[in-house]
Amino acid sequence: MRKNIKLTALAATATALALGLTACGSSSDPSSAKADGGKVDESKPLVIAASPSPHADVLNFVKDKLAAKEGLKLEVKEFTDYVLPNTATEQGQVDGNYFQHKPYLDDFNKKNSTHVVPVVNVHLEPLGLYSKKIKAIGDIKAGQTIAVPNDTTNEGRALQLLAANNLITLKEGVGTSAKLSDITDKKGLEFKELEAATVPRALNDVDAAIINGNYALEAKLSPAKDALILEKAEGNPYANFLAVKDGNQNDPRIQKLAKLLNSDEVKKFIEEKYQGSVIPAFGAPAAS
Repeated sequence: MRKNIKLTALAATATALALGLTACGSSSDPSSAKADGGKVDESKPLVIAASPSPHADVLNFVKDKLAAKEGLKLEVKEFTDYVLPNTATEQGQVDGNYFQHKPYLDDFNKKNSTHVVPVVNVHLEPLGLYSKKIKAIGDIKAGQTIAVPNDTTNEGRALQLLAANNLITLKEGVGTSAKLSDITDKKGLEFKELEAATVPRALNDVDAAIINGNYALEAKLSPAKDALILEKAEGNPYANFLAVKDGNQNDPRIQKLAKLLNSDEVKKFIEEKYQGSVIPAFGAPAAS
């Protein structure tokens, strides 16, 4: 049983818990500066928000196997949506998060006036098309319904995957911001937009569904084995990363965690546990 604390109803307390952090500025001691200009108490646990799988699984591996050697106290808080981890990071309720890719974060910051930034890439979760009714992509026919995530970046990503496999045609140049209205030829298909976390539960109600890698794993689906089509890893911009509120990148605890998340031990853990369904994305800090 996990010992992490699961937060599923944070929204009601967000205002009360907000710390009133000011816009970040420079500190005379950047190695231990916080976004609010204070000093970091390195004896305190580092609290990281994460999706349950694979993010929390990776963090718990670090917590149980690696953190003590670096003198790092790590606490993992699980969230089951894509909004609260960033708002909790912005408001200082957690020290950082690990659940998202850059296109999603860019869109979130723009829409919510938040200041969350990437620290280091960790892994990639290929997006896939799944079905309990269809055995092969060639069996998809006009009149059938496909569920897609309804958030801006993941819907665009889903539509690009369908277009790359000739299931739909999109307007030229729409990229990952594609919307249903950008489909120029649906080829007779219908689409159902759902919050990303709920898409796996809709598999019995639709003919097929585009599911994010972490939610596929939570639903006991294997992207490498069960997906009818799957994103390619090469050149994929959707690496998931450790993120913090801007100004907290140099928190010594964050730097320790970033180093551990890019360690050979974590690479081996990801490769052995997920067997290609989750892929290490080490090599360079995430673009800011």
